[in-house]
Amino acid sequence: MQKAKKTLCALIALAAVIFLLPSCSRGNAEAGTATELRYGFTTEPSTLDPLNPANTADGRSILFNVFEGLVKPDTTGKFMSCIAESWTIEQGGLVYNFTLREGVLFHDGSTLDSADVKFSLETAAEAGFDGLERIEKITTPENRLRVELKSPDPEFLPYMTIGIVKAGNVDREKNVAGTGPFFIESYSAQRNLVLKKFDRYWQSDKPHLEKVTIVFLADYDALILALRGGGIDGANITGSMAAQLDHEKFEILHSLSASVQLLALNNAAAPLDDIRVRRAINYAVDVPGIIDAAFFGMGRPSGSPIIPGLSAYYENSLDYPLDLELARSLLAEAGYNEQRKLKLEITVPSNYTMHVDTAQVIVSQLAKAGIDASVKLVDWASWLSGVYRDRQYQATIISLDSPNVSPRSFLSRYRSGNGTNFINFKDAAFDRVYDSSLAETDDEKRTYIYREAQRIIAANAASVYIQDIFYPKAFKINTFGGVLNYPLYVIDFASIYGIQKN
Repeated sequence: MQKAKKTLCALIALAAVIFLLPSCSRGNAEAGTATELRYGFTTEPSTLDPLNPANTADGRSILFNVFEGLVKPDTTGKFMSCIAESWTIEQGGLVYNFTLREGVLFHDGSTLDSADVKFSLETAAEAGFDGLERIEKITTPENRLRVELKSPDPEFLPYMTIGIVKAGNVDREKNVAGTGPFFIESYSAQRNLVLKKFDRYWQSDKPHLEKVTIVFLADYDALILALRGGGIDGANITGSMAAQLDHEKFEILHSLSASVQLLALNNAAAPLDDIRVRRAINYAVDVPGIIDAAFFGMGRPSGSPIIPGLSAYYENSLDYPLDLELARSLLAEAGYNEQRKLKLEITVPSNYTMHVDTAQVIVSQLAKAGIDASVKLVDWASWLSGVYRDRQYQATIISLDSPNVSPRSFLSRYRSGNGTNFINFKDAAFDRVYDSSLAETDDEKRTYIYREAQRIIAANAASVYIQDIFYPKAFKINTFGGVLNYPLYVIDFASIYGIQKN
């Protein structure tokens, strides 16, 4: 059985590589007959406002195509000009000067100017976006923007990807106007969201498609049925789903989610407020076993709150090795044994099949250490309100992404008092180390600080860090090309084109 499983994993991995190659070779293909893409999602945006930090990962992925910042990342994580045509950094990271691109239009036809950018950044800062609290003053000389910081920050640029809206637009849920390659033509909750090509987009050679219809599906079972039945043309899927698709009909493109899947532990909820219990759980979870059982052997183990893809900053020595004896010993110290078992409820959003599968494997693994774990399935809205906002849970399984290509964005949620710190992690040493990264201008020293911050989180067993999930994209074969992968959880619909039919 194990041999057959390994063979199947190898075949899937090979198929992913084989089907990726044709897409790369079609980079110069002419526009094809497909002018509309129907793409499946299992969650909806919680907001259409790019200046609301409480959006879902899928929501940010969609709005990536509607709103643009001063800069945007490329597929390597470097930053390209966008609304800002160029920029300079002065005084060791204390002052950022941006020259705005001329002739950029909002979707309502009005011209963007520096007042719009100033309004957007100040509004985002008031909403609590990471990094923007350091802004001291914004001035708008001519068609430029000058941002002065309270203290130098050589990593401020990643925060300038925040979507720009029109100055004075306070009802952004209704007045959804960005400068991106697509505008939102319609949105029907629980059904679909239609993106229409913006014909006056400043980048004249994009987008290639006339329309992208995002279809919202209840869960991954419904998504795979829609793929097979032709209701959608493509979707982000899981490794196990890739095995269910006919590779003569679907192209499977390899990618990672650029997020950290974790068993999040509520550090303020008993008995998880005891570090011995958290460490016992870490020693009882077999990460390679999870990847084997729930992901067909395809995934990149993490062990850290930062994705391995940020290799310059990623600390790769943090894995808790599987040690059931040590786990039982720690539990015994905390007062748990066969007569008084530790009980753990894992709340999981039911629409994420991969997290549900992970939870079921973890329940089985924890039982071997004498931990009586159970899974509580909730819908997405209940997870957002009960787990993320109200923090009424013991443990949960989720993937945490970053809105910016920066290790700071992954680490900031562990700062005491941060609104996104839903695991209630609190450690004075971490706060001191993290805060020191905000002022350090030396790249080598800042890298050491980021690694030290990860070591502190691991030493405190804040949560169980599992993997960056193998998260392939599936498309109808020989229909669409130009799919790009970013070190962020986004999909760039503007780069996708229909393949010329022979």
